[in-house]
Amino acid sequence: MSKKTMSAVLAALFMLGLAGCQTTQGLGKDIQNAGQKMEKAIEG
Repeated sequence: MSKKTMSAVLAALFMLGLAGCQTTQGLGKDIQNAGQKMEKAIEG
């Protein structure tokens, strides 16, 4: 594999990793918000 091809592959993997992290964080926040709303509904 040439250096140029290897660099492109590594860059693509890095970008996918960043996208995955942001998606996971967003999902975690959504779940947390849903849990808080459920708690308020139960208490209220």
